[in-house]
Amino acid sequence: MPAKELNDSKAPEPKGWLESVKEWPAITKSYVGELQLEMKRVTWPNRKQVESTTAIVILTVFAFAAYFKVVDSVLFQAISSVQNAFK
Repeated sequence: MPAKELNDSKAPEPKGWLESVKEWPAITKSYVGELQLEMKRVTWPNRKQVESTTAIVILTVFAFAAYFKVVDSVLFQAISSVQNAFK
């Protein structure tokens, strides 16, 4: 930046900490208003959709748990046999 712009009296001065704190209530009120407006635009799922997706998630968790149990058992036996071969 040229020195002329740095010394320009028309440039806004930086805000101090106290001025920033004084703006918090207005900023918070604006945020809450925007949040309420956005929440009115949300399309919420009905009970049947929630139940079906919850069931899918639960079944998927159990399927992955079973898969990882099998993989863990296979790897454990493979590593145990390698260790026993070197004893």
